[in-house]
Amino acid sequence: MSQVFVSSHPLVQHKLTMLRDVDTDHRAFRDLVYELALLLCYEATQDLTLNETTVQTPMGAAEGYKAKETIGLVPILRAGLGLVDGVMELLPNVQVWHIGIYRDEETLRPVQYYNKLPTDPTVQICLVLDPMLATGGSAVATVDILKQWGVKRIKYLGLLAAPEGIEHLSSNHPDVPIHVAAIDEKLNEIGFIVPGLGDAGDRQFGTG
Repeated sequence: MSQVFVSSHPLVQHKLTMLRDVDTDHRAFRDLVYELALLLCYEATQDLTLNETTVQTPMGAAEGYKAKETIGLVPILRAGLGLVDGVMELLPNVQVWHIGIYRDEETLRPVQYYNKLPTDPTVQICLVLDPMLATGGSAVATVDILKQWGVKRIKYLGLLAAPEGIEHLSSNHPDVPIHVAAIDEKLNEIGFIVPGLGDAGDRQFGTG
């Protein structure tokens, strides 16, 4: 699993534990998702390419760097929306494109219902945002769409992953790095991550 990166940062592990707690209300849950997204984005962007540049400081010229690539965020609706603001805190100039995919609760297969990508790609790298990599179906379908769109570099950023979801995404797209806060034990019989944190969308938006 050379393309799977699990954060070992103490703040990530601390906040993830608070996120899992059944007593964390949806407002605190959203705040924690925001903070975890910011921390995980920092780790997921360590290999961005740079161009050399020169800026003028109050004391003279300084050599430095500017990000070279145009970055797009692709939150998988709806749970992925909670990760957007945290990532944008670090990357304020990104483009945000939405792809709507839901998981059929009977077949556990992804169903696309929304896609507003333009005809030609406008970014060089995309971060697919989805809190839970469970079966991996939605992530695989989203990466399929982005590759067909023409994006060359794609990364997955989420909070929790099940081994089954990692296997599914990695086997279909071995070139896509996976950045998460933790890998949990397994999926249960209805496709939820165990021990997980429940339904990330419901817990963010108070709809459970």
